[in-house]
Amino acid sequence: ETFMGINTFQLRQRPDFVADDVPREQWLAWRRREPITYEDADAVIAGITSVPVQWAWESTTGMDVEVDGRRIQSVRIVAATEGYFDIKGYDMADGRPFTAQEVRAGQPVAVIGFDLAEQLFYRVIGVVETQGNVFGLSLDKFIVAPALSPIKRSVNRPRVIDQMLVKARSPEELEIAIMESEAVMRRRRQLRPGEENTFELETSEGVLEFWGNINRVLMTALPMLVGIALVVGGIVIMNIMLMAVSERTREIGIRKALGARRTDILRQFLVESAALAGLGAVAGIACGIGAAALVSAVTFLPASVAPWSIPTAVGLGAGVGIMAGLYPASRAARLDPVDAMRQE
Repeated sequence: ETFMGINTFQLRQRPDFVADDVPREQWLAWRRREPITYEDADAVIAGITSVPVQWAWESTTGMDVEVDGRRIQSVRIVAATEGYFDIKGYDMADGRPFTAQEVRAGQPVAVIGFDLAEQLFYRVIGVVETQGNVFGLSLDKFIVAPALSPIKRSVNRPRVIDQMLVKARSPEELEIAIMESEAVMRRRRQLRPGEENTFELETSEGVLEFWGNINRVLMTALPMLVGIALVVGGIVIMNIMLMAVSERTREIGIRKALGARRTDILRQFLVESAALAGLGAVAGIACGIGAAALVSAVTFLPASVAPWSIPTAVGLGAGVGIMAGLYPASRAARLDPVDAMRQE
């Protein structure tokens, strides 16, 4: 619902959210479709006669924005009509949304997201309340300007839109609006009965299913990868500590001869094992922070490392070190001091 709004569908040239395994032939077929035009949007609105709806046009692109010498990366630029804010459920933290008159006149005004609440190249008339983030992606880095303002040259071709948003009052009325919209578009595209649609009518159910599939994959794959990494790391630490016990057998024997107890030897090697794993965790955190900064710098993804994950990683690493060091430490603690001192 965050992406599309409640009881809302989109009229698009091709699907907005698709899986990675879509065949190349399907992508080519989608690209060959006619784009959605102003005239299509007008016809759909005129054709929805059975139920009252709200509607808006929208075209979107992403770009970096420079303000007073400071570069803001991955800002979503939206050209929309005045109904966009009601359909999206955007409340104003400051100012107001633009009006139908400002859309028709193509006024160079803008409403911005909470992350961009400062003067930009347009006259800012409103700031949308914070929307938060999804999967680490900020929903507040956007600029919405009237669809017919000069920004339209940056987001789409003349008289072409990315999508039309239509919102009904209930799921039942939404289904009626979808059926009437489909009938209008099929007549405009001169499609015969049985022919496949050359346009898409998407609802929030499809979007939720898409993100649900991604979430299921991540929740399955990531724990497996982490588990494999922990097992491999634990084996490496155990081997290192076994080598340390073997190389320091004489030292262990001398310490025991001087009065060291088994628990002292055990504690010593467990601390060393935990310290070794903790240092590895710190190195991994540094690599993760560097990788996140690199991804954020060279791609549109706002990658970052969550603060809570840093102490978690250090604690988890130390725990793995202790578990992996138990056998080498207990082996060192059980050594006979006389036999150990004979080792060269």
